[in-house]
Amino acid sequence: MGVRLMVVDDHRLLAEALASALKLRGHRVLAAAAPTAGVAELVVTRAPEVCLMGTAAPAEPGAFDPIVRIKRDRPQVAVVVLGPVPNPRGIAAAFAAGASGYVRHDERIEGVERAMVKARAGEAAVAPQLLQGAFTELLNPAAQPDDEGQRLLRMLTPREVEVLVRVAEGEDTRLIAAGMGIAPSTARTHVQRVLMKLGVGSRLEAAALAARTGLLDRATVLAAPRPGPGAGTGAGTGTGQDAAEG
Repeated sequence: MGVRLMVVDDHRLLAEALASALKLRGHRVLAAAAPTAGVAELVVTRAPEVCLMGTAAPAEPGAFDPIVRIKRDRPQVAVVVLGPVPNPRGIAAAFAAGASGYVRHDERIEGVERAMVKARAGEAAVAPQLLQGAFTELLNPAAQPDDEGQRLLRMLTPREVEVLVRVAEGEDTRLIAAGMGIAPSTARTHVQRVLMKLGVGSRLEAAALAARTGLLDRATVLAAPRPGPGAGTGAGTGTGQDAAEG
């Protein structure tokens, strides 16, 4: 017996291709729609037995908000998520929102079909290997690759973190010194230490590495409030502070 379903994906061509394939296998497709932003209203109105929902970013905040709305207004509709191989948060977020299944978007049509039938029957439709991988990651977080941005951040002192933020904002040695109330020679030393610890040869490389690894976002949050030029001890008279910084 065919399943009465809807297929939604931010990529309309993918939604329509999957819908066509399922029609050929005897299922009744009520709609193939994009984008997923309007899926909740459409599903609530059409009331399919199963909704196949494609997503490219299962771990993004709010990715599964439509499922919450669907399950609230049409709890009998089973939602099966089609997405990339997710991290544990992706699978957890889907099921926490009310999804009945999670299928890799490169799954064969037979696999998608089996997931639809299981979800309609009230069963959890998720491949055992996906669950195994998710639980392994959740139970053994130390086995995961270290976060590069966090690793780099741990190498820097609080003062070097502030210097990195200023470098990334395009400040030269003079501005760094004035903004931090230290001598230019001390500012130059801090910059050289940052470059050495990050393993880069220039300020531009340091800024690029910080942005690429997420280090800059973390550093911006951690950087101390920055007084303007001349505040505090002042750039020109901060001899005691310069000695301490050197």
